[in-house]
Amino acid sequence: MHNSTNQQRHFIIHKPFGYLSQFVSNQNKQRNKKMLGDLYDFPEGAMAIGRLDESSEGLLLITTDGKVSEQVRGKNVEKEYYAQVDGDITSEAIEQLKKGVEIGTGSNAYNTLPCHAFRLDQLPDFPPRAKKIRDERHGPTSWVSITLTEGKFRQVRKMTAAVGFPTLRLIRVRIGDILIDHMSPGQTIEVDNFNINTE
Repeated sequence: MHNSTNQQRHFIIHKPFGYLSQFVSNQNKQRNKKMLGDLYDFPEGAMAIGRLDESSEGLLLITTDGKVSEQVRGKNVEKEYYAQVDGDITSEAIEQLKKGVEIGTGSNAYNTLPCHAFRLDQLPDFPPRAKKIRDERHGPTSWVSITLTEGKFRQVRKMTAAVGFPTLRLIRVRIGDILIDHMSPGQTIEVDNFNINTE
């Protein structure tokens, strides 16, 4: 399929919990960390488009093409996340998320843009996380969908904390028109292109 030596390559991956969004360790303290390169033999020059932090899971796009990376990270591509939060999230908190909340402190304070957010009444069908979230005896949890077109550092976690419902588990389920669907954690699929709708 890849007959041209200079053909760019693109991959869709379901990043599992506990992996860094990078391919090789660049610091001694990361020696024992799990990397994306442990999951699949990615080609030289592969880069993750936007990151998911170590404790976040879900859809991650990987490409050898810097132009594609820029397009996907652009402001007009939606990224949808499912967040399991601590507590029974209220409709007031959801409204706050939709309107935008202040995250960060001092000179780093930032008001998030209005976004699409709603409570998930049906629990998402994801396999249990490798590391247990916490004991049910600590009270209820609930799930919320948050769709952003921006991507500040740990933004969803900061947003749910700002409205009083800290994130316990975070899964990115969609980037543009690409859905995680039934990919299992660690699964990698090579595609011809990403077909991202950037309208």
